[in-house]
Amino acid sequence: MELCATKAAESAPAADLYARLRARPFIIAGPCVLESFALARDTALAVREAADAAGLSAIFKSSYDKANRSSVRGFRGPGARRGLEWLARIREESGLPVITDIHEPAEASLAAEAVDVLQIPAFLCRQTALLLAAGQSGKIVNVKKGQFLSPWEMGGVLDKVRSTGNSMVLATERGSSFGYNNLVVDMRSFAIMREFGAPVVMDATHAVQLPGALGESSGGDRRHVPALAKAAVAAGADGVFMECHPSPDKALCDGPNSLHLRDLPGLLKTLASLWEVCRA
Repeated sequence: MELCATKAAESAPAADLYARLRARPFIIAGPCVLESFALARDTALAVREAADAAGLSAIFKSSYDKANRSSVRGFRGPGARRGLEWLARIREESGLPVITDIHEPAEASLAAEAVDVLQIPAFLCRQTALLLAAGQSGKIVNVKKGQFLSPWEMGGVLDKVRSTGNSMVLATERGSSFGYNNLVVDMRSFAIMREFGAPVVMDATHAVQLPGALGESSGGDRRHVPALAKAAVAAGADGVFMECHPSPDKALCDGPNSLHLRDLPGLLKTLASLWEVCRA
């Protein structure tokens, strides 16, 4: 496979969106995986309403394929063809920009036709070919810091994307492995990663995940999502990532660590107030 970076052409819509993300606090929210078109669309509309009420920018998030499951029996989603069709329709009907995960280099150009931001999962954050393909798409690229990576190592990760000529990158903190089946968040990460010149994001829901704790799936404790989100804003995060679901206990993926959709409006108003104080 050819690993040399070719220069990406940053599209005008992507550049405009990136400028907004750099200028104004934002959230990334939605169900972990696409379960049905109706559920995803309705969640996107609820995310937009909550973000508008709080005065925040918003990006809708959901995955068409969750390739990293604890068990081969874990639900993965509708797949690329149908999932990207759904995401394109949700972007049109909700008016929100959309982000989704990619797992292999060949997915980058395909997903770029339907979404605004390509996300690199934490376990794949050092996969050079994947990072270069994402950068070459000309879309914004959000890289989640691996649970095994220090915040200062993210500089090299972001440089791989930027080597394509695409400077539109985000760096997301989602916790670090702490023994077995547990994660902790080092709040210094936000100050450290901001030194790399990219907006930094707190993944407040995956940070409360208990990886593999339920045997064939991951556990989690959504009660701590608000505290981590608020602490990250105070520590300098530019955005907050939160998976949310109208019935998280029935969610087909990452339910234990997903925020209940009904709790999103109140939390966003609190975060908006914190951002106003901290940025003042």
